[in-house]
Amino acid sequence: MRSDFIHRVALDRFNGWRNREKFTQLTGENKPADMDEAYEIQAKLYEIMREKAGFTEFSGHKVALTSPAIQEMCGVDQPAYGAVFREFVHPNKHDIDQNDFIRLGIEFEVAFEIGKDIPVSDGQHTKETIQPFISAAMPAFELIDDRDADYAHLDAMSILCDRCWCNGIVLGERVHDWQSLDIGNLKSEVVWNGEADEEGNTGAALGHPLNSVAFVANHLQANGKQLKAGEIIMTGSALKTRFPKPGDTATYRVEGLGEVSTRVKSA
Repeated sequence: MRSDFIHRVALDRFNGWRNREKFTQLTGENKPADMDEAYEIQAKLYEIMREKAGFTEFSGHKVALTSPAIQEMCGVDQPAYGAVFREFVHPNKHDIDQNDFIRLGIEFEVAFEIGKDIPVSDGQHTKETIQPFISAAMPAFELIDDRDADYAHLDAMSILCDRCWCNGIVLGERVHDWQSLDIGNLKSEVVWNGEADEEGNTGAALGHPLNSVAFVANHLQANGKQLKAGEIIMTGSALKTRFPKPGDTATYRVEGLGEVSTRVKSA
């Protein structure tokens, strides 16, 4: 039965994460039939994390595979959805314990907070229809754990079944008048260990960060769910992922939204 298969693969993914094992691709008898089945495995994994690791409710959602290059590398033409547990949400200037990760990666994103429940619609949400439901925007880090994955052999379904590698988010201060900004075309900058290091633009992820919010709303809607007030949407990294070492510090500045900072604790 496919339900047995879904549970078996989800439990395997959970054990790999809990036991700090190297990430492996799902192949052969462990490979999902398609993206829909991969999402069923992801949902079962979230259930197992609640049952066996004590995680509680979701506080938000994330979007992965937001650039054409990474989609092509992973063999798909669409982004991927993941959820964010409340225990993974951290305030600005959070200190990261690298011992909590097999291989820590930091991604640089714009996050949005939903201000009121988004009603289920007969049609598809767009960046225009989603905008009135957002109460705040902020710069943010996503803390991923790729579990030392081999990037030469990645596929979207394996990443999706592994919760899109989300192991934390760090949120900057909320900006409530964000709608006065050209949110899809803001300059951004990474300051690494106190030195300006890389510049970017908020439109790099899916062409516009609100496209990511619409994607999440549509994904949930297709599964009989909805975005709710207070939830956070991580919209995808606008710059290359960094893999820090103990003692490294990072600041991500976004024009009009301020900055978010973090530090990796020294061993």
